[in-house]
Amino acid sequence: MLYKNVHIESFGYELPPNIITSLSLEERLAPVYDRLNLAFGRLEMMTGIHERRFWNNEMPPSQTSTIAAEKAIANSEIDKGDIECLLHTSLSRDFLEPATAFLVHDSLGLPPTATLFDISNACLGFINGMVTLANMIELGQVKAGIVVASESSRHITDITIDEILQDPDMTRAKLKRSFASLTLGSGAVAVVLTHSSLSKCGHKIIGGTIRSASQHNDLCRIENDTYFFEPNTHPSMRTDSEGILKNGLALAGETWKALEKELRWRNSDVDKVFCHQVTAVHQELLFDTLSLDESKGFSSVEYLGNVGPVSLPITLAIALDEGHLDPGDNVGMLGIGSGLSSVMLGVKW
Repeated sequence: MLYKNVHIESFGYELPPNIITSLSLEERLAPVYDRLNLAFGRLEMMTGIHERRFWNNEMPPSQTSTIAAEKAIANSEIDKGDIECLLHTSLSRDFLEPATAFLVHDSLGLPPTATLFDISNACLGFINGMVTLANMIELGQVKAGIVVASESSRHITDITIDEILQDPDMTRAKLKRSFASLTLGSGAVAVVLTHSSLSKCGHKIIGGTIRSASQHNDLCRIENDTYFFEPNTHPSMRTDSEGILKNGLALAGETWKALEKELRWRNSDVDKVFCHQVTAVHQELLFDTLSLDESKGFSSVEYLGNVGPVSLPITLAIALDEGHLDPGDNVGMLGIGSGLSSVMLGVKW
C-alpha cells in the first residue's frame, strides 16, 4: 500500500507516576524463587527491563487516553472541530460496551459528526489504527483524525503473581509460561494524522506492508474477555515466549522484505527504526534478522517494559522529544503482534 496525502502531524503521550522495578516484582515472588532455587535479578537479566510504570489504582484507560489525546491535538495545532475520526486501539478498555472511543470522544469534546470506534489486535492495535485512519484520509473520507491507546498492566501483573504464589505445583517450566506477563508496563499515547492540505509539518507516511501467520495463533492467549471495572476478573496470560520469538522474527523478516520492495528502499536508505518493544533481547535479534544497524534504533523497553500497542508509538514520541529525528529521515515503523501479524510503515520525516 502506498500513500500520497497522509501526514503524521503530532504525537502526545503520558507516562504513569508509579515506577515498579523488576527486582520488586521478584521480591513478591520470593517464596517461589526460594523453593525453585532461582536467583534474584533474572527478570532484568533475561529481558533488559529494569523497571516499568503503573497507573494509580482505579485509573481507567479512557482518562489516560484523553490526556495523551489532548496533548497530541495541542501539539498539532489542529482545531478540535476538524478532527473527523477517533480510533481507540488498546487491549485495556473501560467497558465491554460501549467502545472506549466514545468516552474519550466525549471527554475531548470532538464533533458529533466524527467517526469513532475501538480497534483491538494485541500489540499491533495502534499501528492497525494508523493504517485504518490513513486509508480513510487517502480515500478522502476525512481530513484529520486521531489514534489513541492507553494500556494498564497493573491488574494482569498482580493476578499473575498471585497465581504463581498460589500454585503448589509451580515448576520452572510453568513459571516460564507466565514470565511474559511480568515484562508488561503501562502508558498512553496518541497521534494526529492529517491530509496533506492541512499538514503544517510534512511528516509523510509513504506506505506500508502487512503480513500474517495465523497458524501461530496459540502462542499467546488471554482467554477471559474482560474490561477495566469488571469485578473478580482473572485476565491471566499464557505465552510461549520462545515460539513467539522464533516465528515472530521469521514473519518480521518477510514483512520487512515486502516493505523494501513496496517502497523501493534498501537497508542503507533507512535512517531511523522504531519497533515494538518486547525485551532488549527481542530488539537485538530483530535488528540482526533484518540486517539493520542497531544504532538506527531507539529503545524504551529498559524503563517502560512492554506496553503492548502503546510501545512502538510512545517510543517514537519520546525519541522525537529527545531530538532523535531529523528532517528528511527515512523512518521505519515495525509493528508485530501475537496472532501472529506484522504491519510495517515507512515515513519520510
